Amino acid sequence: MRLISSGRGMKGMFIKSLPCLCLFIAVALNGCSGNHQQVNSGVPAKSSPPTQVSTSAEVVKVRTTGVTIPSGGEATATVTLSISSGFHVNANPATFSYLIPTEVTAENAEEINVDKAVYPAGRMETFQFADQPLAVYEGETQIKLPLRAKANGAKVSTSLPIKVRVQACDNEQCFPPATLNTTLAADVK
Repeated sequence: MRLISSGRGMKGMFIKSLPCLCLFIAVALNGCSGNHQQVNSGVPAKSSPPTQVSTSAEVVKVRTTGVTIPSGGEATATVTLSISSGFHVNANPATFSYLIPTEVTAENAEEINVDKAVYPAGRMETFQFADQPLAVYEGETQIKLPLRAKANGAKVSTSLPIKVRVQACDNEQCFPPATLNTTLAADVK
């Protein structure tokens, strides 16, 4: 940047150079803002959790697979949790009593009784916010739901309401818990 004097001394030089100085500062500050594009160096980037998560329902999705139960017989339904990369939910049972465990519940139907859910063992992981490893579920997790059809010979198709209570966390914090609602198609034949 070259300052040109207008013959009015230092004050004139400063006034004429002010637009250039402002432009220089703006460019310099923009370069320091951290909004740089990353160059692909051939190393895969580690996925990071979404930045605007406000509830556990935003990172945990639930789906079920329909079942057929013989009259008077039993079947096992599967409830699958899909937990977004970079997040986890507490296993059931949770490692400590103050943690919110993942919980699957279903209501009995007229012709079907629902037993207690069977949970897989949690994976022990260490996190910044906990002093000890915690039992958690990550990625795809399947929870089994035992069903029994009444032995009265009735043939019915029904939809059982399913509730899944979860609290999602990332490596630094936990988010408000959520109850996810879905249904399970069940046929008694």
